[in-house]
Amino acid sequence: MSILKRDEAQLRSFKIIPLLLLCLFLQACSPLTLVDATLPEESWKQLEPVDYGADPRQKIDIYIPADTDPKALLVFFYGGGWDSGERADYRFVAAAFTAAGYAVAIPDYRLYPQVRYPAFLEDSAEAVAALAAHPELGALVPERTFIAGHSAGAWISVMLALETRWLQSNGVDPNGLAGVVGIAGPYDFDPARYKATRRTFGHVEPVSLTQPLHFARKDAPPLLLLHGAEDTTVEAIDSRLLAERIQAMGGRADYLFYDDIGHLRIVGALAPQLTWIAPVQADILSFMEARLAGADGLPLRKDATETRAMTRAMK
Repeated sequence: MSILKRDEAQLRSFKIIPLLLLCLFLQACSPLTLVDATLPEESWKQLEPVDYGADPRQKIDIYIPADTDPKALLVFFYGGGWDSGERADYRFVAAAFTAAGYAVAIPDYRLYPQVRYPAFLEDSAEAVAALAAHPELGALVPERTFIAGHSAGAWISVMLALETRWLQSNGVDPNGLAGVVGIAGPYDFDPARYKATRRTFGHVEPVSLTQPLHFARKDAPPLLLLHGAEDTTVEAIDSRLLAERIQAMGGRADYLFYDDIGHLRIVGALAPQLTWIAPVQADILSFMEARLAGADGLPLRKDATETRAMTRAMK
């Protein structure tokens, strides 16, 4: 309840307290559709969807800033356990970053049971390649392109950056990407442990071929890995392990944890109405702006209390 009291005045300013309360406390259902109706649409212009394949799910929604040319492109892959998700549910990501001058592309990709690994990666790489050929955005790929995702989408984003064959086979240089952001991503898990991952990855031998940690490399584009300290769906240590593995190799990666944040609230905090939950949007923007200015953008708020506390707890 302390979070509610602290932010009560700000909540009133939005005049949507019941909606935000639901987003804050409902951990078992998605807050995405709840925030959509109150998005500030004046920050963006939506372009025609792009087909990057023949399947109905092989489509990309594209949003650009309303009144200026985009400074860079953010490609966002949503989560959903590789078996659910719709690009239309993530307009709040477009609202968050078009307001800061970024173009935002949100692809759908084929899901289980229609497909299994590696179709998720094949589709996602083809989506990035389609953006490289886009008449308005192609000049931004890859040098001014960031790939980001949440949960299963973070897995996709990081795999595209680390396992080079997916983008390279589609004519895109993964090493040329401006940066990669993983939000609550699974980077080191045993597919046999869970039903959802057994059915999507259980046929792969060795299973290490499905794990981002296995593909850690020092010459990857800079990675920023964000995680909620209270995430019970994907353990926060995954982000720390991957970042530290790349750091040990001499590469550029870092992690940041947020106190009192779980698996859904961390992505919900990207919505313009919900940024008070945690500074996820601000941290991503800080990273991207630094990268565009020629800096690593890392470390990011590395002295944050929540990061130090989580690091101690994991030792």
